[in-house]
Amino acid sequence: QVQLAESGGGLVEPGGSLRLSCATALSPLSTRVMGWYRQGPEKQRELVATITGSGSINYADSVKGRFTISRDNLSNTNYLQMINLQMNNLQVEDTAVYYCKLVSPIREYWGQGTQVTVSS
Repeated sequence: QVQLAESGGGLVEPGGSLRLSCATALSPLSTRVMGWYRQGPEKQRELVATITGSGSINYADSVKGRFTISRDNLSNTNYLQMINLQMNNLQVEDTAVYYCKLVSPIREYWGQGTQVTVSS
């Protein structure tokens, strides 16, 4: 069973920044796409940003210019790759549970989610 270890999130004031990370033991060679999705209160889950195995990046229009997704290949014994989501100039409407997603040639996997709350 592939696990996605999410970290980051928390409470921040409008205009602030947060960084989310998602690590996995699945090899980059077995990964088609990794990305972040979010689900706000009483909203449907939506795409935030994705990055493919070849490095192609896609952002939701609502976060372009404020969020940056990146990927690191790791060499420790527990994890082989990690994606990061740097979120700047956060707004109240960014409040949501953020989920990491990984798509392999066989199936897709989801993390448990991490809460991001933007409030003054």
